[in-house]
Amino acid sequence: MDEFEKRGQAIEAKFAQDAELRFKAKARRNRLLGLWAAEHLGLSGPDAENYAKEVIKSDLQEPGDEDVFRKIRGDFDAQKIDLSDHRIRRTMNELLVRAFDEIGNGTENA
Repeated sequence: MDEFEKRGQAIEAKFAQDAELRFKAKARRNRLLGLWAAEHLGLSGPDAENYAKEVIKSDLQEPGDEDVFRKIRGDFDAQKIDLSDHRIRRTMNELLVRAFDEIGNGTENA
Protein backbone atom coordinates (compact mmCIF):
# COMPACT_ATOMS: atom_id res chain seq x y z
CA MET A 1 0.00 0.00 0.00
CA ASP A 2 1.47 3.32 -0.94
CA GLU A 3 1.42 6.49 1.14
CA PHE A 4 -1.46 7.95 -0.86
CA GLU A 5 -3.72 4.98 -0.03
CA LYS A 6 -2.69 5.06 3.62
CA ARG A 7 -3.49 8.74 3.79
CA GLY A 8 -6.87 8.17 2.17
CA GLN A 9 -7.73 5.46 4.66
CA ALA A 10 -6.67 7.69 7.55
CA ILE A 11 -8.91 10.49 6.28
CA GLU A 12 -11.85 8.08 5.92
CA ALA A 13 -11.28 6.72 9.43
CA LYS A 14 -11.12 10.25 10.85
CA PHE A 15 -14.34 11.19 9.04
CA ALA A 16 -16.13 8.12 10.44
CA GLN A 17 -14.83 8.85 13.94
CA ASP A 18 -15.98 12.48 13.73
CA ALA A 19 -19.43 11.43 12.48
CA GLU A 20 -19.78 8.99 15.37
CA LEU A 21 -18.71 11.68 17.84
CA ARG A 22 -21.28 14.15 16.42
CA PHE A 23 -24.01 11.49 16.64
CA LYS A 24 -23.16 10.64 20.26
CA ALA A 25 -22.90 14.31 21.24
CA LYS A 26 -26.29 15.15 19.72
CA ALA A 27 -27.94 12.20 21.43
CA ARG A 28 -26.35 13.21 24.73
CA ARG A 29 -27.37 16.84 24.20
CA ASN A 30 -30.93 15.79 23.46
CA ARG A 31 -31.09 13.73 26.65
CA LEU A 32 -29.75 16.65 28.70
CA LEU A 33 -32.14 19.01 26.92
CA GLY A 34 -35.03 16.67 27.64
CA LEU A 35 -34.15 16.61 31.33
CA TRP A 36 -33.83 20.42 31.35
CA ALA A 37 -37.22 20.80 29.66
CA ALA A 38 -38.79 18.16 31.93
CA GLU A 39 -37.77 20.21 34.96
CA HIS A 40 -39.54 23.26 33.50
CA LEU A 41 -42.58 21.08 32.79
CA GLY A 42 -42.68 19.89 36.40
CA LEU A 43 -41.57 16.34 35.63
CA SER A 44 -39.11 14.36 37.72
CA GLY A 45 -37.79 10.85 38.18
CA PRO A 46 -38.98 8.27 35.64
CA ASP A 47 -41.34 10.81 34.04
CA ALA A 48 -38.40 13.12 33.33
CA GLU A 49 -36.35 10.23 31.93
CA ASN A 50 -39.25 9.19 29.68
CA TYR A 51 -39.64 12.75 28.47
CA ALA A 52 -35.91 12.91 27.68
CA LYS A 53 -36.33 9.74 25.58
CA GLU A 54 -39.16 11.44 23.69
CA VAL A 55 -36.87 14.37 22.93
CA ILE A 56 -34.17 12.01 21.66
CA LYS A 57 -36.72 10.28 19.41
CA SER A 58 -37.97 13.63 18.09
CA ASP A 59 -34.54 14.22 16.55
CA LEU A 60 -35.15 11.37 14.11
CA GLN A 61 -37.90 13.20 12.23
CA GLU A 62 -35.66 15.32 9.99
CA PRO A 63 -32.03 16.43 9.64
CA GLY A 64 -30.92 19.29 11.85
CA ASP A 65 -32.23 20.54 15.16
CA GLU A 66 -35.58 22.04 14.20
CA ASP A 67 -37.51 18.89 15.04
CA VAL A 68 -36.08 18.91 18.57
CA PHE A 69 -36.74 22.63 18.95
CA ARG A 70 -40.36 22.20 17.78
CA LYS A 71 -40.89 19.39 20.30
CA ILE A 72 -39.68 21.50 23.22
CA ARG A 73 -41.41 24.68 22.01
CA GLY A 74 -44.70 22.85 21.45
CA ASP A 75 -44.63 21.21 24.87
CA PHE A 76 -43.77 24.50 26.58
CA ASP A 77 -46.56 26.28 24.71
CA ALA A 78 -49.06 23.55 25.61
CA GLN A 79 -48.20 23.97 29.30
CA LYS A 80 -47.95 27.79 29.03
CA ILE A 81 -44.26 27.75 30.00
CA ASP A 82 -42.94 31.24 29.26
CA LEU A 83 -39.44 30.69 27.86
CA SER A 84 -38.29 32.44 24.70
CA ASP A 85 -37.17 30.70 21.52
CA HIS A 86 -33.78 32.31 22.10
CA ARG A 87 -33.49 30.73 25.56
CA ILE A 88 -34.37 27.28 24.22
CA ARG A 89 -31.90 27.56 21.34
CA ARG A 90 -29.19 28.95 23.62
CA THR A 91 -29.70 26.03 25.99
CA MET A 92 -29.53 23.60 23.06
CA ASN A 93 -26.16 25.10 22.05
CA GLU A 94 -24.80 25.16 25.60
CA LEU A 95 -25.79 21.54 26.18
CA LEU A 96 -24.20 20.48 22.89
CA VAL A 97 -20.90 22.00 24.04
CA ARG A 98 -21.32 20.23 27.39
CA ALA A 99 -22.05 16.92 25.64
CA PHE A 100 -18.91 17.20 23.49
CA ASP A 101 -16.87 18.03 26.60
CA GLU A 102 -18.28 15.09 28.54
CA ILE A 103 -17.65 12.67 25.70
CA GLY A 104 -14.13 14.01 25.22
CA ASN A 105 -13.44 13.64 28.95
CA GLY A 106 -14.90 10.14 29.04
CA THR A 107 -17.68 11.16 31.44
CA GLU A 108 -20.57 10.36 29.11
CA ASN A 109 -23.51 8.37 30.44
CA ALA A 110 -25.78 8.33 27.41
